[in-house]
Amino acid sequence: MLLKFVIVFIFIFIFYLRNFLKLNRKKVLNAKKLKTFNKKNFNNWINLTKKERYNLSKQDSVNYLNRRKLLLDEIRNEYKKISGKNTERNIKKK
Repeated sequence: MLLKFVIVFIFIFIFYLRNFLKLNRKKVLNAKKLKTFNKKNFNNWINLTKKERYNLSKQDSVNYLNRRKLLLDEIRNEYKKISGKNTERNIKKK
């Protein structure tokens, strides 16, 4: 009876210890708040969980897509201005 109690107590202790370590690790990673990764902080990237790395790469992809859309809009607007000026000049020359 006592042996069963000790075994159950050990499993409960290990379970709580594991959960405590996971929570502590998340707090440390959230405290860092690294947004960009390079050669200098490569180890920090490796220490992230698979889900955290996935979320960061997904966020980077969304940011890149948004920047690309804005740049394409600027290029289109500039092209419209230039082509509009050229057509006005051609009309005036005739």
